[in-house]
Amino acid sequence: MAAPPHRPNRTLTFTTLIQLLSLLLVLILFAIASILYQNAHLLSQHPLSSSNGILSVPLPPSSSKRIKKEISQLEKELESITVEAMEMHQVVNTLEQIQQAKLEKAHEEMPQTKKEGKFHNREFKQWWIPQEPYPSFSELSSPNEKNRGGSILAINLSINHLQLTKMAPGSPNTPHPSIHEEFLPIVTMDDVDFRWRSSLSTIQDGDGISASSIEQTTAYQILLRKAHTIRTLWDSNKVLTPNGMPDVVKCTSQFLQVGEIYEWQVLLWDSNHKSTTSQWSKFGIGPKSDEFTSKWITHPTDMKSWSKGDSSAYWHDKNLKAQEVACSNWKKRAQLPIFRAKFPILQNVQSAMLIVSGLGSFRATVDGIPLSSSGPLDPPLTDYAQRVMYRGFDVTSFFTNTNTTLTTAEQHHVLGIASGSGWWDHRPIKGSFIRLWYFPHGPNTVNAQVHITYGNDKREVILPTGGSMAGWQVSKGALRESSLFSGEYIDLGVMDELDGWDTGEKWSEMSTSTESEKHQWKEPVLYESDTTLELWRHQLHVKANDKRPQLPEHKVAPIGKLVPHEAPPVLPMAKILPDEIYSLGNGRWMIDFGVGFSGMVRFGEGLPDPFVPGKYPRGHTVSTLVDGEKFITVVYGERLELSTGDINLPLVAGMGLHDGGPRHKSKPAGNAEAKGGACYPKDHIEAGSLMQRDVYILPKDSSGSFKNARQSHFTTHAFRFAEVCCTAKPPEGVYALSYRTGFQEWGEFSSSNVRINGGYELVRNAFNSNLLGVQSDCPHREKIQYGGDINADAPSALHFYDMSAFYRKVVFDWRDQQWENGAFAGTSYWLALNDYAGIGDGAGETVWATAPPLTAVRHFQHYGDLKLLEQSFASHLKWFEFLRDKFDRGMMIKGYEKDLKGYVKEGSGLGDWLTFRGRDTWLTHESFYMAVARCVAYMAKRLGTDLASSAVEEGMALATTVKERIATLYLMNGNDCFLPPEDQAKNLSPGPEMSLFSRVVPGEKRCTVLRNYFRREGHSWPGSEEMRFIEESPKEVIDEMVKTKEVSKRSGKWAMGWSQWHGFNEGIFAVRYSLKTLSDNGFHNVALGKATGFGVGTWEYILSHNGTTHWESWWRSEDLYSHNHPMLGASAEWMASSVAGVSLSPTTFGGKEVIFWPRFPNSAKDFTYASATQGTRRGDFSIAWKINLPEGETSYDSSKASIHIRAYVPPNGKAIFRVPEYSNGEGVDASIKYATILPNLDEAKSLAKDECLERRKCKKFGFNYNWEYNRETSQWYKVHRKKAIGTPCQSFLFHKSLQIEWSVEMEIPKTDDHGIEIPLKPGLYEVTISQWQLKPEVQSNNGRIGSLPQYYEAEDVGPYCADIETFDWSIEDAVHLI
Repeated sequence: MAAPPHRPNRTLTFTTLIQLLSLLLVLILFAIASILYQNAHLLSQHPLSSSNGILSVPLPPSSSKRIKKEISQLEKELESITVEAMEMHQVVNTLEQIQQAKLEKAHEEMPQTKKEGKFHNREFKQWWIPQEPYPSFSELSSPNEKNRGGSILAINLSINHLQLTKMAPGSPNTPHPSIHEEFLPIVTMDDVDFRWRSSLSTIQDGDGISASSIEQTTAYQILLRKAHTIRTLWDSNKVLTPNGMPDVVKCTSQFLQVGEIYEWQVLLWDSNHKSTTSQWSKFGIGPKSDEFTSKWITHPTDMKSWSKGDSSAYWHDKNLKAQEVACSNWKKRAQLPIFRAKFPILQNVQSAMLIVSGLGSFRATVDGIPLSSSGPLDPPLTDYAQRVMYRGFDVTSFFTNTNTTLTTAEQHHVLGIASGSGWWDHRPIKGSFIRLWYFPHGPNTVNAQVHITYGNDKREVILPTGGSMAGWQVSKGALRESSLFSGEYIDLGVMDELDGWDTGEKWSEMSTSTESEKHQWKEPVLYESDTTLELWRHQLHVKANDKRPQLPEHKVAPIGKLVPHEAPPVLPMAKILPDEIYSLGNGRWMIDFGVGFSGMVRFGEGLPDPFVPGKYPRGHTVSTLVDGEKFITVVYGERLELSTGDINLPLVAGMGLHDGGPRHKSKPAGNAEAKGGACYPKDHIEAGSLMQRDVYILPKDSSGSFKNARQSHFTTHAFRFAEVCCTAKPPEGVYALSYRTGFQEWGEFSSSNVRINGGYELVRNAFNSNLLGVQSDCPHREKIQYGGDINADAPSALHFYDMSAFYRKVVFDWRDQQWENGAFAGTSYWLALNDYAGIGDGAGETVWATAPPLTAVRHFQHYGDLKLLEQSFASHLKWFEFLRDKFDRGMMIKGYEKDLKGYVKEGSGLGDWLTFRGRDTWLTHESFYMAVARCVAYMAKRLGTDLASSAVEEGMALATTVKERIATLYLMNGNDCFLPPEDQAKNLSPGPEMSLFSRVVPGEKRCTVLRNYFRREGHSWPGSEEMRFIEESPKEVIDEMVKTKEVSKRSGKWAMGWSQWHGFNEGIFAVRYSLKTLSDNGFHNVALGKATGFGVGTWEYILSHNGTTHWESWWRSEDLYSHNHPMLGASAEWMASSVAGVSLSPTTFGGKEVIFWPRFPNSAKDFTYASATQGTRRGDFSIAWKINLPEGETSYDSSKASIHIRAYVPPNGKAIFRVPEYSNGEGVDASIKYATILPNLDEAKSLAKDECLERRKCKKFGFNYNWEYNRETSQWYKVHRKKAIGTPCQSFLFHKSLQIEWSVEMEIPKTDDHGIEIPLKPGLYEVTISQWQLKPEVQSNNGRIGSLPQYYEAEDVGPYCADIETFDWSIEDAVHLI
């Protein structure tokens, strides 16, 4: 049921009457003329045509006598109707004149329009006109390529979006001949879907690759064989592909078997019908959940330690007794278990695959050799009551040892599994706003089995956990405690005692003793839940205010179905060396790694022996150990405390539990432990924060040593700095491991501008820290997956990485969460977070809860996976139907009036989170409601099924209704600013940029709304840290800031100010809409001004305060907001798409086509070059441009410069090149040419990367200063520092090593009437603009915080807002649907 329209005010009704009368007149005349004039064309002005455009309507012929008689009768009536119509027309004209006079008078009375000149409304028409594809087929004649092979090579082979990982880049493991890969993709029989990307093949014998040969793949062939054999099992044979590279190839082999490992490769034929062969890749076929022989097992002590109600003890704040019991029970099992089983060397084994999973997390070894460097978060977070992921490992080499001289111990192997608490059985801390107790809980448990295939094709499963003859053992290991939020306690004495526990040399039989010695090997017991999934979900429904009866409490949660890893595991993606190690005194050492990330410190040579100081520094007290135990603490943080110089603990406090720190004291003393409840760690009380800390312990009289300390195992910390205490000398051989999900990073950007480069790195570093199985908001305080963050910055993530597997998992995460009534929560697992901001009935805040359908649409645009739409569409449709039934009533209950009467500030909702302005929560609610309808229509159109066909119509109808409702209300005051009708709400965010971008503003209003957008201004800012900075800065610093207008007076005091046009004031959504709207509508120079600004609300501000990862807020916080948070990071995609000029076409799917649209600054003073690479399923698209002044010229503000642009389209790719023009639509003289023989681009890329790394290492070219707080004088000073961040690097496309054979240049005809789009085929191109007029940049009228009168007083705002293709959203458009 469509939502009812809001009631308009009198002005709106009056205008609507005029429109209706005009429309009625046209309809009457049209109906009569349709019968009178057979085979004629009716000329009628089309609402989207130009002023002289016409709409031609063909009329069907008729020879019926009856119709002729009716015509005769109607001819008589026409005269009288025409007279009446003319009279009506006169009335309409009179009314329109009266209305226009009123509007003009209203505009005259508005003070901001007094200087305004007459506005020239451009002719509405299609602006970008496609030309013929370039180069033409006749031009692509093949040069003599001798007898070289094919030109197109299949790379990045993936199975169901998963790629084989040979070795993680940061793995600390020593390579071993029996370990073949870090990550082996495992799929079930239903998901053997082959995909690959295309690249240029390696150049042979100096021969180049002709442009004609890479236009498309003409055929492919897939070969499949069993691993460790050479016999082909399946051959697709040569398959012709007249449409080029396929999106996916489904394996049709009948020979695939569960438990077997396969290798596959791809042969491709290029446009000249010559072939290449890819490298072999590898995957395994895993069992479905009901095909497992194994069962979940656990330590008997752990299974017994649970009481009724432990799982829900924290669901009720006042249930203190149950919480104390739950904590006491948890302490009984805090020391983490290790599991092992032995297996003999078998004969005639062809392959062996270990299938294993563990909750909370696990690491597997064979004979003490790690099978992977994953582990801290393996498996990744899901709703474990519904689905748990498992890994597969090729362990064939351990079963095929034919050495006959083996010792007794070597005649069998040992499989070991160590476990961590993870998200499953963490310390039961009550928390603040992070309510982890709603997650499923149970004792640590593992599930494993080994699939053996023999040479005679016989298969069997051995060593199943839970099997009576499998011989599994369990003991307690060296980890006394492991927590994702508070770190680990590592017992070095037990580590020494158990050294080799997972090898044959240390194998021993199980103890028969009844004593409860922790480290005895015992027989594990089966994991047994005392509830079901249905009852577990029922309890969650009850807690989410569903009116259902409360059920009896239970002990442990059910475990869901086992599924293969849906995304790559969390792996160490880099080793990071310290920038500096220095002493803080008293045995404390600070290690600065120079960049923020997630992971842990690794001590390559162990730790020195500790000493006991007179008093332990803050954060290093450990009060829970046994007398005589020695310890060393490692505390992690992303920022230093200004007043002490040590780790700032509140900024990284787990679950938000802290007291504000010594400088701020923003919360009462004892706040952390009070909010943390009965199980808050006593060792953290003195510090006042729930710390990220690891503790290495050596018991008294232990034979162990601190030299054996290496790293924490089942936790990750977010940090740049680490404190080690207390040792007489610093640790040696120190480095850090940076962990994230192990997908491919394929997006790149660089420019000549240090600030923009720095902003790009801030975002990328924050993403790298927050993609650990889920896309978290921050990697220390919360670590969970919010829908709003994903909606806001997924475009940047999709630029940086191949998110095909990861974002599919995201969609599945929310599918599991979805309530029975169709409502989605705002997080991928319901945690009662921000439900107040939703419309009720279990729904999360509308924007946040819309992540599933929006992610699915974006996924299809980038990866073209129709299967994901098929698997998830029913879930999205339920959300759509829920909103259609509940949204309007829910908004009224939340206090939003239909006509928005009284709406002057943000209402219920989250909206444009962390903007400097107030938030327009009504607009974001409504706009994402519209987006859901558009998403459903988009997906239904792509699916094309009978069920989907009705969803197309329903989705489009509802989307149109909501769009018109927004437009009606936001234009009702008649000033065309597209803001809420109440004048007091004019400064909310988003402003009109969101509705301009998402095609909500009516076409005929786009230019005036855009023009009025420039009226927006900044304001002074009373932020506590900014005000304190001014108070603590010397007079000369303030004088300089006054001079640059970074500060202004506020209530008689100096205050910093946030800017609209020279910085960012927008929140997580509007930051993208602002930049994209400006750049796409001819004001790219203004967008650049925002991005390159200085002062609060800019990247310069973050960088100058020593930031290396993006902050959660635009303002500085030392006790609340995270300094490692990609939420505001949608800007990175804008850098690639607008600053450099490459982005996916809005209507493409599967990443087939991109748009190259380079845009340039007015002045080259701050910008002379930029480049970007955008990876897609087809391959890597790259662009680079540079501005060159004429010889002898030095003015970057007035010269006529030449611009060279190079663009590369990979094999099988398509591109549209938009020829650059001035922002007013004026064309330029340009020419284009292509490389007839493609050079070795891979070599150029490698050389350019090495040169860039050298530039970064020397730290001469990056951002070169920061503000530092002098603790002795309590004042701030600007200090010049050498830094790598922001270092400019030139693109490989202009690398000096490239020797390119170019075609003859083709002149591009200059035009001022429309823009020119040139379709490009695969190849390398260069476009030259011989004369580009540079000019000074526009400044606001009041320093940083003023508006831009040059634009809102302008007579013309350019042609782009008048482009009819931007007027309405197209159902194929995946970009502008929101």
